[in-house]
Amino acid sequence: MFRERKKSGTNGIYLNGRRKDMKTQRNVGLWVAVALGAAFSWVAGGRSFAGLSDTPREETWMTNGGVKSIAHTTDTVYIGGKFTCIGPSTGRGVPIDTGTGQPITLISKVNGPVSYCVADGSGGWYICGDFRRVGDFDREFIAHILADGRVDPVWHPEVNALVKTLAVWDSTVYVGGDFSAINGQDRLHLAALNTVTGNLTSWNPVTEGAVCALAISQDGTTIYAGGLFASIGGQTRSNIAALDASTGNATAWNPNASSWVLTLVVSGSTVYAGGAFTSIDGQTRNKIAALDAATGNATVWDPALTGGWTVISALAVSGSTVYAGGEFTSIGGQPRSNIAALDASTGNATSWNPNANASVSALAISGSTVYAGGAFTSIGGQERYHIAALNALTGNATDWSPNANEVVSALAVSGSAIYAGGSFTSICGLVRHNIAALNAATGKATAWNPNVNNTVNGLAVSSDGSIIYAGGDFTSVGGQTHDFIAALDTATGNALAWNPSSSASIGEISLSGTTLYVAGWFDSIGGQARRYLAALDTATAMATAWNPNPNDAVWALAVSGSGDTVYAGGRFQSIGGQSRNKIAALDAATGNATAWNSNVTGEVLALAVSGSTVYAGGSISTTFGGQPRFAALDALTGDVIAWNPSVDDDVFVIEVSEDGKRVYAGGEFDLIGGRGHLAAFDAATGNPTSWNPNVRNQVSPEPESGYVRAISVHGSTVYAGGDFIRIGGESRTYFAQFDKIPPVTRVEDWLLYE
Repeated sequence: MFRERKKSGTNGIYLNGRRKDMKTQRNVGLWVAVALGAAFSWVAGGRSFAGLSDTPREETWMTNGGVKSIAHTTDTVYIGGKFTCIGPSTGRGVPIDTGTGQPITLISKVNGPVSYCVADGSGGWYICGDFRRVGDFDREFIAHILADGRVDPVWHPEVNALVKTLAVWDSTVYVGGDFSAINGQDRLHLAALNTVTGNLTSWNPVTEGAVCALAISQDGTTIYAGGLFASIGGQTRSNIAALDASTGNATAWNPNASSWVLTLVVSGSTVYAGGAFTSIDGQTRNKIAALDAATGNATVWDPALTGGWTVISALAVSGSTVYAGGEFTSIGGQPRSNIAALDASTGNATSWNPNANASVSALAISGSTVYAGGAFTSIGGQERYHIAALNALTGNATDWSPNANEVVSALAVSGSAIYAGGSFTSICGLVRHNIAALNAATGKATAWNPNVNNTVNGLAVSSDGSIIYAGGDFTSVGGQTHDFIAALDTATGNALAWNPSSSASIGEISLSGTTLYVAGWFDSIGGQARRYLAALDTATAMATAWNPNPNDAVWALAVSGSGDTVYAGGRFQSIGGQSRNKIAALDAATGNATAWNSNVTGEVLALAVSGSTVYAGGSISTTFGGQPRFAALDALTGDVIAWNPSVDDDVFVIEVSEDGKRVYAGGEFDLIGGRGHLAAFDAATGNPTSWNPNVRNQVSPEPESGYVRAISVHGSTVYAGGDFIRIGGESRTYFAQFDKIPPVTRVEDWLLYE
């Protein structure tokens, strides 16, 4: 496996920043003060209104997996990495047209995971989860989305902790979760709210433990609750109970589940329960059971869930069929993968078998369609990312395919729309395997789709823009064999006949004229024995005679503007026939090491050349003549220049602006002032600029997540790719675009920008 660091090519898009009108009655004195303050900021070297925005462009699409390389033509931006979808920034809750599969509106983006949703009966939805803001409104843990997609400006219960489940009856919204107070009043894990005002009702069945599931009897007189609790409504109850809808008191109904109850559905005189329990009402029932709605007794209905770790996360009933979703391999006496249809009389699995390849956590039914959400990427015989519509008779996936970039955990149908919520940040995108193209003007993915079967680590575009070269871990492009390297037609996406056929992964590529320099783990490429580093003829696909033969890995490549020198960085100790420690300059004609010798300790991971300067970055142990991790070197002598950005950790990628005035770096580092993993430096002084995109993965458990691994700069636009899921204060996954805020020339204009 090639080391996880990649350098990009160059690319870019320019788009205007946002303007915001201000009230005309602003005081003139304030205008002058703001203008003078802005001018002072510019003089002092801070970010002016003509600087680069800290916030990524909202319209630019993003991926569902890491981006490791970026390249561009005039009109198109190409990205490579390890992903399967690319789509718009939608937030984590979206109403979707059940006919087209497209978002009905994106005006109320949810900034955190949505765990549950329910139709409000008027075309809208109530939603809950771990969010803090919806659209332009502060909404913590719960919100009401109106039929037109707007946030209800009136309905605003103030909840102090996570809401996990909802149920609606008439003028009441029942809510369950981890909270202990709503609207400043004590409500322990369970409460009732007015559907119009959001005010609490007097209903208060104090619950000692989390409530995860709610269902309402068909006459509205009984509220069924499930979760992990020991008492509720004034009575001892284990994980499941029935509550009087008027008083909040627990009824005599007491099935006594042995563990978590995660989902409940009422159908006629039966309450179906799913979760993690293994017994209920004193009967062995593995994760799923049917209970008499009057007595609480378990019926004989027993689908007998089996298969390692199992759980039922979602249930839905239609007529004589019970649909179940979760994690399992067998249910109702038949092999079924994570989703099944069960006969409501016998508990046997029907022939309906969509066969999801990962867990199903949400189900909804509308007519002859079963909607499913979860962690799956294949269901109903089709590639479907986390959300799908299934034919209720055949189990086959329909053409409806919104493609979410992460798990869908909540679904609710209202009229001709279905609300989808989850941990995703993008939905209604396109399937793209490991490589994609975006329109430079709109930021949306184009139809270009080479379909590469594994990670793309490096990209480079021919000078005429007709060919893009890709290197990585793949062995197939568009169904054709291409071992680790390929040339793709930028018009069609088809792989060209050009095929050097590397013996192993390629991690870095750099194009200079008619020569493609490649670095990787190979020991043969282009029909010749070449180890770690080679030059390929772009006409013949053959390896040229150029053979520096490094004794260890090469991580980074950069070619001088004149094309006569190739700079290489890595962990080698000899290259081009000379002892060279981790960095070297190679003659582009002979492959021999030049006299240039910077002698680095540690590993060099990133290189860029601008004029007479070579910028080099490395791992935490890397030192350039006493300067750690990030340095500027004289391109002629190899001497360290008095330029010291003082980063505190690894640098994975370096890119220089076209005018040579700014050096952009990405990696693992943090800087004073909170600039993490992505920063711009003054090329003259090495000082960081005030630009602060602030890359952070605050919610990720992965220790090596949130890093920037690819940067591309073109004109006034900067692109960044990597492992991040938050950047510039926004929930954005793996790819982001930053535009320059347009310069202003009038005093009035200073006041028009946010």
